[in-house]
Parts: sequence; C-alpha cells; structure tokens
Amino acid sequence: MTKKQTRTTAGPRLDPRAVVRAALELLDDKGADAVSVRGTADRLGVRMNTVLWHAKTKARLLELMADAIVAEAPLDGLPAAWDERVAELARRYRRALLSHRDGAAIVTGTYAAEPATLAFAEKMIAALLDGGLPAREASWACWTVLYFALGLTQEEQASTGAAADEQRFAQALAAGDYPSLTQAAPHLTDASFEDRFEYGLSRILSSLAQG
Repeated sequence: MTKKQTRTTAGPRLDPRAVVRAALELLDDKGADAVSVRGTADRLGVRMNTVLWHAKTKARLLELMADAIVAEAPLDGLPAAWDERVAELARRYRRALLSHRDGAAIVTGTYAAEPATLAFAEKMIAALLDGGLPAREASWACWTVLYFALGLTQEEQASTGAAADEQRFAQALAAGDYPSLTQAAPHLTDASFEDRFEYGLSRILSSLAQG
C-alpha cells in the first residue's frame, strides 16, 4: 500500500467529560486510593498523555471528579423558606457524595472552583443571605454545613460496618480508662449516620436561626 493509500485508525475522540466518567468508574470499582492518571488511561484504553491533555495532573483530575460529584446534587425544586432550603441542599449534597465510593474523600481533598461546585455554593449562600445573615456569617455558615456533611459522610464511607466498629470501640473502653466515654457509649453507637446527620444539621440551622 502506498503512502497515499495508507489510512490510520483512530479511536473515539475523548473530551474531559469522558475522562472524568472513566475516573469515576475507577473510583466506584476500586476506591479513592486507586484513582490515578495511569489507571484512568488504562480504563479508557489510551495513553497517559491522552488523559493528561484533558487533565494536566492528578490533582486536576481530582478537581474535575469532585465537581462532577457535586453536579449530581440537583438545584431545582428547592423549598422557599431559607432554612428548609439550606437543609434540602445539604441532604442533596450528602446523597451525591454517597452515590460514589469514597465520594466524600474525593471532594474533601480538593478545592474545585468549577461550575457545579460554584453553582451549588451560590444556592447555599443565597439561602443563608435570605435568612438575614451578613455576608461573612453566611460564608462561614456555608462552610460549617459543608464541612459537617463531608466529615460525617467520609466517616460513614470509611466505616467497615457497625458490628465491627462497635466491637473495637467496646474493646478500647474495656480497661476503664475513659469513664465519660463509657457512660456515653450506648448513645454514641445507637444512632445511624442518617440520624446523626439530621441531628447535626438541625442543630446548626437552629443556631443560625437564633442569630
């Protein structure tokens, strides 16, 4: 075959969304520790440089992944009341984190100034401003709600199971070195993560409402 007749076979064109989808699939299959540029490239069946064209570094890939996770929290159909709006946004945020294995760890480890993350923060800040909070307090209250959701969800996703966790906790208290914890132990282990989330969220909102 002459040079003029030679044809090259190209695979499907990739875009950043396809790269992020592949990285999220890798996350769901193997967890946050397995996410890498090379692993994403292997999943797509391409060279690392192809992935790096769309995400220049692993840190950038993680930012794009975090934004894609937050994008799964819908921003429409929110309640009119500011406090109910904040609560619903927090619940949707938590559900988005839980929808991916180690989703909270990915979002916690990034600072993604990306469209979905900014749009979510805009809705949250707007609700808090509507509640009468000054801009500074609205900003800090937004962080408080998000940090709480991220921390609790990350703990939940790292949990190996209630029975195993409770057994280790009981063994740690058995020597009697922690009397206050021992007294509170039944209450520290009798609530689900969902219950703990709703309790903490209600306390935060109650404090904000009281000014």
